[in-house]
Order: sequence, then C-alpha cells, then structure tokens
Amino acid sequence: MGDGKFAGKTVLVGVAGGIAAYKVAGIVSRLRQVGADVHVIMSENAARFVTPLTFAALSGHPVHTDPFAPSAELAHVRLAGRADLVLVAPATADVLGKLAAGLAGDMLSTVLLAVGTRAPVVIAPAMNAGMWENPIVQRNVHTLREMGYRFVGPERGFLAEGYEGMGRLAGEEAILAALAEAADAAEAMEAAEATDVADAADAARSGLYGGAGRGGR
Repeated sequence: MGDGKFAGKTVLVGVAGGIAAYKVAGIVSRLRQVGADVHVIMSENAARFVTPLTFAALSGHPVHTDPFAPSAELAHVRLAGRADLVLVAPATADVLGKLAAGLAGDMLSTVLLAVGTRAPVVIAPAMNAGMWENPIVQRNVHTLREMGYRFVGPERGFLAEGYEGMGRLAGEEAILAALAEAADAAEAMEAAEATDVADAADAARSGLYGGAGRGGR
C-alpha cells in the first residue's frame, strides 16, 4: 500500500457483527496513519464484539451506531456525500442480504444504501463456511457484483467454529490492496470522464466556429 494512496480521502468503514470485527481495528489505524479521514459505522451487533470507543480512538472521530441518536440527524446523508471510498468489513450474511435487497434498518445499512455505488464500495465477507456457501448468500454476492460492488475474500482458514473452511476474513494487506485498486479505478474513471467532457466542449466550439465561418461565405 503506497503511503500517499489514501491521503486526504474520506474513507467510510462499516463494521458488521462478526467475530472478525476486532481485525478491522488494525485497518482503521493503518488508513489513518497514511492520511485518510476515516469514519466508522457499526451495527448494533458489531458493538457487542468491539466497543465503539476502540474505533473512535483509532479513527479520531465519533463512531456512528444509532440512526436515532440526537447527533445522528441526517448523518447517513452527510457521510454518504463525503465518501471517497467505502469498506465493509467484516461483511456478514445479514449485511449482504440487506444491501442486495435495498433494505435500510440500522445505521450501517442506511449509510450503505445512501452511498450506493456513487463511491467505490469494497466488501470483505466473513462468516461460517456453511453460510458463505449457502445459495442465497451466493445469489446476493452475485447481485452485488453485477451492481458494481467489489469483493475481497473470504479466504479459507481456521474459523471461529474450530475447523478449517471458507469464510475467513481476508488479510489486512489484501483488504488494503483492494481499497487501493478501487481508488485507482475511480480516479481513472474520473479522468476519462473529464477527457470526454473536454473533447465534447472542443467539438462544440469547433462546430460553432465552423458554422459561423461557413455562414459568412
């Protein structure tokens, strides 16, 4: 991960309720160290695994958990509007299902729905192997991929249930690399759009002046 890759960018990190939530603390810390403005949104279940205070200390910002808190008025809109990049880790089966269905019942799902795919969204699933392999979960993953959401992992490894299987959260370096790739793709798309606009403007000016020249003959 290049140190300047995330500098000055607003990165939203959505933490869902899985045992792997504790691993995301290191990612938040790394992003802040390289200059990103990191804002963490946690589901209610995520706060049972890691306290919001941990992420508040690492990000330097209050953690958003309750859409009905007095300080949370329109927070989902403000956060979504500022996001340059979004990471969802660990992404549980519940979060994948809500996002694929367009449901917004808590702070995390509400922010994700407000962001849509306006900013690059990288999803890092983590769950029991049986849940990951469930056809319903795979259908939701397929749906989200088709919509433009990016995925990293899960990996095969030792799971909390005590056996090896597919469903382990991708490693920190892999997740950061996927975020960097998403940032590069977004910048390339913005550059291409800017070129298209400039070309269209040049063509319009050329047509205008050419038409005026022909009219003057």
